[in-house]
Amino acid sequence: MKRIENVIGFVGIILMLVLGKTLLSSDILFFRLVIGAGLGYTLMRAYTGFAGSINRAYLTGSTKLLRAMMLMFFLTALLTAGLLFKGDITTYNLWINPINFGLLAGGLLFGFGMSFSSCCASGVLTDLVTGLPRAFFTLLFFGIGVFVGFPLQKTAIATDRWVTSTTGESLNKGGVFLPDLFAWDGLGGYLGAIILTGVFCALFVFIGYAYEKKRKAVNTYSGHFMEKIQDKPDEFDSKNFRLLSAETYDRFFAKSWTLKQGAVVLSVLFLVMIAVTKAGWGASTPYGLWFGKILMVFGVSADSLAEFTKMPVEGFTTPFFKHAVSVQNFGIVIGTMLYLLTAGKFRETFMSEIKVKFSQILLFSLGGFTMGFGTRLSNGCNVGALYTPIANFSLSGWIFFVFLAAGAVLGNILGKKLAKE
Repeated sequence: MKRIENVIGFVGIILMLVLGKTLLSSDILFFRLVIGAGLGYTLMRAYTGFAGSINRAYLTGSTKLLRAMMLMFFLTALLTAGLLFKGDITTYNLWINPINFGLLAGGLLFGFGMSFSSCCASGVLTDLVTGLPRAFFTLLFFGIGVFVGFPLQKTAIATDRWVTSTTGESLNKGGVFLPDLFAWDGLGGYLGAIILTGVFCALFVFIGYAYEKKRKAVNTYSGHFMEKIQDKPDEFDSKNFRLLSAETYDRFFAKSWTLKQGAVVLSVLFLVMIAVTKAGWGASTPYGLWFGKILMVFGVSADSLAEFTKMPVEGFTTPFFKHAVSVQNFGIVIGTMLYLLTAGKFRETFMSEIKVKFSQILLFSLGGFTMGFGTRLSNGCNVGALYTPIANFSLSGWIFFVFLAAGAVLGNILGKKLAKE
């Protein structure tokens, strides 16, 4: 069975490249498909995700994923600085998000929701392959939450500017661009911004280690099962290398990457994405547009949807495979499937969460809705309000992370109580 999956996986890679190049209407859409597949492949092979940074810590005591995320944040910010320094930042769509009540409330809601659904906006796409029932109901209600929240995104709750910097104002974003705080450092503020980003990352790493120490001291640390597999020492000896062998195939195509390896690859993919598209990684807005398209099937007009959501009508009328971020999101699903197939793990993984209870469906739906609604208040999800802003040196990303963590802890506490009843 594994060999059949392996063959299907490589055929799938060829089909994705051939059909993507042939059927997609532009090279940038083809790029979005490929970069999305790279993201999905990496997220799956490294068994990583933004939601797990808090959920794993609460449930198992392990903060290894949290610490790997800090490595990714710092590395991505460093790479992004190389693009922006001495460049024209107005040519980039930097996500210097405003700091306001919407950012705080959106972070709380998003963290709360991801504790119930065990995923985030990007994670729900990989989970369509690894946990279909959970991901399906999460994604459906995520879309509803985004759709209902669209009108609020245009109001003061999401657009107020409590504090701004020069670049935030000039780009009409309204947030704080960290290099503006260090304009005197001799490197356009980027040296100071990188150092401050490193300090923030180090602070959360310290908190992570302290938390683990406390959990171990009271014997509530169990660790995450996949992290234990990833952390096994590499027993490969080059003297035994043979190109055509099961061991070599496993090493190149099946063996899971460590969390740190995943962080490095994601950082590089982000750099390529922003260099080509001039924008960062976003995922959640299309979910609301997809729900609008579902309503159109039942006779609701695109004009009515646009009027309600305050979104451009083109968002609902543009075909799925002509919408850049939708194509990229589709690529994430494809990339997840390609790894599991080439690794010979597809059937086993797909079937692992195929059965769910009705009570679980309610929790997944609630989690999806609160995440979706929260993204409209905070102008993004874990990639749009957290990862990309931090990589773009926006202070808003760090503030979002603090409130997201608080929301996730509250959600996990409530979820634990509900599980006992």
